[in-house]
Amino acid sequence: MVRAIRNIEAALGDGVKRASPSETKNKPIARKSLVANAPIRAGEKFTPENITAKRPGTGISPMRWDEVIGRVASRDFAADELIAL
Repeated sequence: MVRAIRNIEAALGDGVKRASPSETKNKPIARKSLVANAPIRAGEKFTPENITAKRPGTGISPMRWDEVIGRVASRDFAADELIAL
């Protein structure tokens, strides 16, 4: 019984959530980035209508959506181009 309890304790780990090596390798593929949903001209504001989230996750995270909405584009963006601030 003690051996079974120790086995369960080992399986629970230290309580800190970390990505496994296979998850780390797939991270850029599985995550998403903010991209232009339509062409955006320099000086135009980013709106929910002209940006969206798509794969791969090599650009700005969609978690920063509220930070990007309302900002002004510093340059032109083509449709499906990664948004850069």
